[in-house]
Amino acid sequence: MVTLAALRAHLVGAGIAGVVATPREKSLRSYRLFVAGDPRQTLGLEPARSWTQSGLLRLMADRCGVSPDPGHTSGQDVIDPDRTLAGLEAFAVRLKEAAQRREPVLIGTGHPHRLLGFYAGLAAALSAAGCPVLTPSHGRCIDMATQFGLRTYNLWYVGGVATVRDAPGEGARGAPAVHTHSPLPVRAALAGAAGRGGLLPSLVVGDHGWVCGAGQLGIEAIGLADSDDPAVFVAETEGRVSAVVPLDDAVRSDYYRPLTRYVLNRACLSQ
Repeated sequence: MVTLAALRAHLVGAGIAGVVATPREKSLRSYRLFVAGDPRQTLGLEPARSWTQSGLLRLMADRCGVSPDPGHTSGQDVIDPDRTLAGLEAFAVRLKEAAQRREPVLIGTGHPHRLLGFYAGLAAALSAAGCPVLTPSHGRCIDMATQFGLRTYNLWYVGGVATVRDAPGEGARGAPAVHTHSPLPVRAALAGAAGRGGLLPSLVVGDHGWVCGAGQLGIEAIGLADSDDPAVFVAETEGRVSAVVPLDDAVRSDYYRPLTRYVLNRACLSQ
Protein backbone atom coordinates (compact mmCIF):
# COMPACT_ATOMS: atom_id res chain seq x y z
CA MET A 1 0.00 0.00 0.00
CA VAL A 2 1.26 3.47 -0.89
CA THR A 3 0.86 5.82 2.07
CA LEU A 4 -0.14 9.44 1.60
CA ALA A 5 3.18 10.68 3.00
CA ALA A 6 5.18 8.36 0.78
CA LEU A 7 3.22 9.37 -2.29
CA ARG A 8 3.67 13.06 -1.52
CA ALA A 9 7.40 12.54 -1.19
CA HIS A 10 7.43 10.62 -4.47
CA LEU A 11 5.52 13.38 -6.29
CA VAL A 12 8.09 15.98 -5.25
CA GLY A 13 11.12 13.73 -5.69
CA ALA A 14 10.10 12.61 -9.18
CA GLY A 15 9.20 16.14 -10.31
CA ILE A 16 5.53 15.21 -10.81
CA ALA A 17 4.62 18.01 -8.41
CA GLY A 18 6.54 20.64 -6.49
CA VAL A 19 9.08 22.32 -8.75
CA VAL A 20 8.37 20.83 -12.17
CA ALA A 21 10.13 20.89 -15.53
CA THR A 22 7.50 23.05 -17.25
CA PRO A 23 9.04 26.49 -17.87
CA ARG A 24 7.10 29.45 -16.52
CA GLU A 25 7.43 31.11 -19.93
CA LYS A 26 5.67 28.15 -21.57
CA SER A 27 2.78 28.26 -19.11
CA LEU A 28 2.26 32.00 -19.51
CA ARG A 29 2.32 31.64 -23.29
CA SER A 30 -0.33 28.93 -23.02
CA TYR A 31 -2.50 31.23 -20.91
CA ARG A 32 -2.21 34.01 -23.49
CA LEU A 33 -3.14 31.64 -26.31
CA PHE A 34 -6.12 30.29 -24.38
CA VAL A 35 -7.44 33.80 -23.71
CA ALA A 36 -7.03 34.53 -27.44
CA GLY A 37 -9.13 31.46 -28.30
CA ASP A 38 -6.31 29.54 -29.97
CA PRO A 39 -7.59 25.98 -30.59
CA ARG A 40 -4.18 24.60 -29.69
CA GLN A 41 -4.97 25.65 -26.13
CA THR A 42 -8.76 25.47 -25.93
CA LEU A 43 -8.56 21.70 -26.66
CA GLY A 44 -12.14 21.50 -27.91
CA LEU A 45 -13.57 23.53 -25.05
CA GLU A 46 -15.81 26.51 -25.75
CA PRO A 47 -15.50 28.53 -22.53
CA ALA A 48 -18.77 29.69 -21.03
CA ARG A 49 -17.28 33.07 -20.09
CA SER A 50 -14.62 35.42 -21.37
CA TRP A 51 -11.34 34.88 -19.58
CA THR A 52 -8.68 37.52 -19.08
CA GLN A 53 -5.05 36.62 -18.67
CA SER A 54 -5.04 37.89 -15.06
CA GLY A 55 -8.20 35.95 -14.27
CA LEU A 56 -6.79 32.79 -15.80
CA LEU A 57 -3.55 33.17 -13.83
CA ARG A 58 -5.56 33.46 -10.60
CA LEU A 59 -7.50 30.34 -11.55
CA MET A 60 -4.32 28.37 -12.25
CA ALA A 61 -2.82 29.53 -8.96
CA ASP A 62 -5.94 28.33 -7.14
CA ARG A 63 -6.43 25.00 -8.94
CA CYS A 64 -2.84 24.07 -9.75
CA GLY A 65 -0.63 26.00 -7.35
CA VAL A 66 1.42 28.04 -9.81
CA SER A 67 2.67 31.43 -8.71
CA PRO A 68 -0.10 34.08 -8.86
CA ASP A 69 2.49 36.82 -9.42
CA PRO A 70 2.25 38.16 -13.01
CA GLY A 71 5.75 39.54 -12.56
CA HIS A 72 7.12 36.01 -12.21
CA THR A 73 7.90 35.42 -15.86
CA SER A 74 10.81 32.98 -15.94
CA GLY A 75 12.17 29.88 -14.26
CA GLN A 76 10.35 26.66 -13.51
CA ASP A 77 6.69 26.31 -12.69
CA VAL A 78 5.41 24.92 -9.41
CA ILE A 79 2.52 22.51 -8.85
CA ASP A 80 1.25 22.18 -5.30
CA PRO A 81 1.62 18.47 -4.33
CA ASP A 82 -1.32 18.77 -1.92
CA ARG A 83 -3.53 19.81 -4.83
CA THR A 84 -2.23 16.80 -6.75
CA LEU A 85 -3.14 14.52 -3.85
CA ALA A 86 -6.59 16.08 -3.59
CA GLY A 87 -7.09 15.55 -7.31
CA LEU A 88 -6.04 11.91 -7.07
CA GLU A 89 -8.52 11.39 -4.23
CA ALA A 90 -11.37 12.87 -6.30
CA PHE A 91 -10.22 10.74 -9.24
CA ALA A 92 -10.36 7.59 -7.08
CA VAL A 93 -13.80 8.43 -5.68
CA ARG A 94 -15.26 8.76 -9.18
CA LEU A 95 -13.63 5.55 -10.40
CA LYS A 96 -14.98 3.69 -7.37
CA GLU A 97 -18.48 4.92 -8.24
CA ALA A 98 -18.02 3.83 -11.85
CA ALA A 99 -16.94 0.35 -10.75
CA GLN A 100 -19.81 -0.03 -8.30
CA ARG A 101 -22.31 0.93 -11.00
CA ARG A 102 -20.47 -0.98 -13.75
CA GLU A 103 -20.57 2.12 -15.91
CA PRO A 104 -19.23 2.07 -19.47
CA VAL A 105 -15.96 3.99 -19.57
CA LEU A 106 -13.88 5.43 -22.41
CA ILE A 107 -10.19 6.04 -21.69
CA GLY A 108 -7.85 7.97 -23.98
CA THR A 109 -4.57 9.83 -23.88
CA GLY A 110 -2.64 12.32 -25.96
CA HIS A 111 0.49 11.47 -23.95
CA PRO A 112 1.00 7.79 -24.83
CA HIS A 113 4.75 7.77 -24.28
CA ARG A 114 4.40 8.92 -20.67
CA LEU A 115 0.88 8.12 -19.45
CA LEU A 116 -0.23 5.00 -21.31
CA GLY A 117 0.81 2.74 -18.43
CA PHE A 118 -1.12 4.84 -15.90
CA TYR A 119 -4.33 4.65 -17.92
CA ALA A 120 -3.86 0.99 -18.89
CA GLY A 121 -3.72 0.08 -15.21
CA LEU A 122 -7.03 1.82 -14.65
CA ALA A 123 -8.57 0.16 -17.71
CA ALA A 124 -7.57 -3.32 -16.55
CA ALA A 125 -8.93 -2.76 -13.04
CA LEU A 126 -12.22 -1.26 -14.24
CA SER A 127 -12.70 -4.10 -16.72
CA ALA A 128 -12.06 -6.68 -13.98
CA ALA A 129 -14.67 -4.91 -11.84
CA GLY A 130 -17.28 -5.35 -14.57
CA CYS A 131 -17.13 -1.98 -16.33
CA PRO A 132 -17.35 -2.09 -20.12
CA VAL A 133 -14.11 -0.39 -21.23
CA LEU A 134 -15.14 0.88 -24.64
CA THR A 135 -13.05 0.77 -27.82
CA PRO A 136 -15.28 2.37 -30.48
CA SER A 137 -14.00 3.32 -33.95
CA HIS A 138 -10.81 1.28 -33.62
CA GLY A 139 -8.69 1.92 -36.71
CA ARG A 140 -10.75 4.89 -37.88
CA CYS A 141 -8.86 7.53 -39.88
CA ILE A 142 -8.71 11.04 -38.42
CA ASP A 143 -7.33 14.05 -40.30
CA MET A 144 -5.61 16.43 -37.90
CA ALA A 145 -3.74 19.68 -38.40
CA THR A 146 -0.12 19.60 -37.23
CA GLN A 147 2.85 21.94 -37.51
CA PHE A 148 3.74 19.96 -40.64
CA GLY A 149 0.31 20.41 -42.22
CA LEU A 150 -2.72 18.13 -42.38
CA ARG A 151 -1.88 14.51 -41.51
CA THR A 152 -3.97 11.36 -41.30
CA TYR A 153 -3.87 9.25 -38.16
CA ASN A 154 -5.63 6.11 -36.95
CA LEU A 155 -7.54 5.85 -33.71
CA TRP A 156 -5.88 2.90 -32.00
CA TYR A 157 -6.53 1.17 -28.67
CA VAL A 158 -3.70 -0.25 -26.57
CA GLY A 159 -4.68 -2.06 -23.39
CA GLY A 160 -8.12 -0.50 -23.56
CA VAL A 161 -6.67 3.01 -23.90
CA ALA A 162 -7.34 5.10 -27.00
CA THR A 163 -4.37 6.69 -28.75
CA VAL A 164 -3.65 7.94 -32.26
CA ARG A 165 -0.88 6.70 -34.51
CA ASP A 166 0.31 7.26 -38.07
CA ALA A 167 -2.06 5.85 -40.65
CA PRO A 168 -0.80 3.23 -43.12
CA GLY A 169 1.32 4.96 -45.72
CA GLU A 170 2.20 7.79 -43.31
CA GLY A 171 4.69 5.73 -41.34
CA ALA A 172 5.90 2.25 -40.67
CA ARG A 173 3.41 -0.52 -40.02
CA GLY A 174 2.74 -0.75 -36.30
CA ALA A 175 3.99 2.80 -35.80
CA PRO A 176 3.95 4.03 -32.20
CA ALA A 177 1.24 6.29 -30.89
CA VAL A 178 1.81 10.02 -31.17
CA HIS A 179 1.44 13.01 -28.88
CA THR A 180 -1.64 15.15 -29.50
CA HIS A 181 -3.83 17.68 -27.69
CA SER A 182 -6.62 17.48 -30.27
CA PRO A 183 -10.28 16.83 -29.34
CA LEU A 184 -10.84 15.11 -32.70
CA PRO A 185 -9.99 11.59 -31.44
CA VAL A 186 -12.65 11.63 -28.70
CA ARG A 187 -15.19 13.08 -31.13
CA ALA A 188 -14.42 10.27 -33.59
CA ALA A 189 -14.71 7.64 -30.86
CA LEU A 190 -18.03 8.99 -29.61
CA ALA A 191 -19.44 9.42 -33.11
CA GLY A 192 -18.52 5.84 -33.93
CA ALA A 193 -20.22 4.51 -30.81
CA ALA A 194 -23.36 6.57 -31.38
CA GLY A 195 -23.52 5.81 -35.10
CA ARG A 196 -23.59 2.07 -34.56
CA GLY A 197 -26.09 2.26 -31.74
CA GLY A 198 -23.48 1.01 -29.30
CA LEU A 199 -22.81 1.93 -25.72
CA LEU A 200 -21.90 5.52 -24.99
CA PRO A 201 -19.59 6.12 -22.05
CA SER A 202 -20.93 7.40 -18.76
CA LEU A 203 -17.40 8.58 -18.02
CA VAL A 204 -14.38 9.60 -20.10
CA VAL A 205 -10.96 9.38 -18.49
CA GLY A 206 -7.91 11.02 -20.03
CA ASP A 207 -6.13 14.27 -20.69
CA HIS A 208 -6.11 17.31 -22.98
CA GLY A 209 -8.60 17.02 -25.84
CA TRP A 210 -10.02 13.78 -24.48
CA VAL A 211 -11.49 15.38 -21.38
CA CYS A 212 -12.18 18.84 -22.79
CA GLY A 213 -13.74 17.40 -25.93
CA ALA A 214 -15.93 15.00 -23.96
CA GLY A 215 -16.94 17.64 -21.44
CA GLN A 216 -17.90 20.04 -24.20
CA LEU A 217 -20.24 17.38 -25.56
CA GLY A 218 -21.87 16.91 -22.17
CA ILE A 219 -20.21 13.65 -21.18
CA GLU A 220 -18.72 13.49 -17.71
CA ALA A 221 -14.92 13.47 -17.75
CA ILE A 222 -12.03 13.31 -15.32
CA GLY A 223 -8.39 13.77 -16.19
CA LEU A 224 -4.81 14.82 -15.67
CA ALA A 225 -3.40 18.22 -16.61
CA ASP A 226 -0.11 20.08 -16.47
CA SER A 227 0.42 23.70 -15.41
CA ASP A 228 0.41 24.75 -19.09
CA ASP A 229 -3.00 23.12 -19.77
CA PRO A 230 -5.40 25.88 -18.67
CA ALA A 231 -8.36 24.57 -20.70
CA VAL A 232 -8.74 21.50 -18.49
CA PHE A 233 -8.86 23.60 -15.31
CA VAL A 234 -11.30 26.06 -16.91
CA ALA A 235 -13.50 23.11 -17.91
CA GLU A 236 -13.47 21.92 -14.30
CA THR A 237 -14.30 25.41 -13.01
CA GLU A 238 -17.16 25.75 -15.48
CA GLY A 239 -18.57 22.33 -14.62
CA ARG A 240 -17.62 20.51 -17.82
CA VAL A 241 -14.99 18.27 -16.16
CA SER A 242 -15.62 16.60 -12.79
CA ALA A 243 -12.08 16.18 -11.45
CA VAL A 244 -8.61 17.25 -12.54
CA VAL A 245 -5.29 16.05 -11.16
CA PRO A 246 -2.61 18.76 -11.57
CA LEU A 247 0.76 17.20 -12.34
CA ASP A 248 3.71 17.27 -14.69
CA ASP A 249 2.60 14.98 -17.52
CA ALA A 250 6.00 14.47 -19.10
CA VAL A 251 8.20 12.68 -16.55
CA ARG A 252 9.34 9.07 -17.00
CA SER A 253 6.44 6.67 -17.47
CA ASP A 254 7.46 4.43 -14.56
CA TYR A 255 7.26 7.40 -12.17
CA TYR A 256 3.47 7.29 -12.48
CA ARG A 257 3.17 3.71 -11.21
CA PRO A 258 2.79 4.72 -7.53
CA LEU A 259 -0.04 7.04 -8.60
CA THR A 260 -1.81 4.13 -10.31
CA ARG A 261 -1.42 1.96 -7.21
CA TYR A 262 -2.67 4.73 -4.95
CA VAL A 263 -5.74 5.51 -7.05
CA LEU A 264 -6.70 1.84 -7.44
CA ASN A 265 -6.25 1.22 -3.72
CA ARG A 266 -8.39 4.25 -2.81
CA ALA A 267 -11.00 3.16 -5.35
CA CYS A 268 -11.01 -0.39 -3.89
CA LEU A 269 -9.90 -1.69 -7.29
CA SER A 270 -6.51 -3.16 -6.37
CA GLN A 271 -6.03 -6.60 -7.86
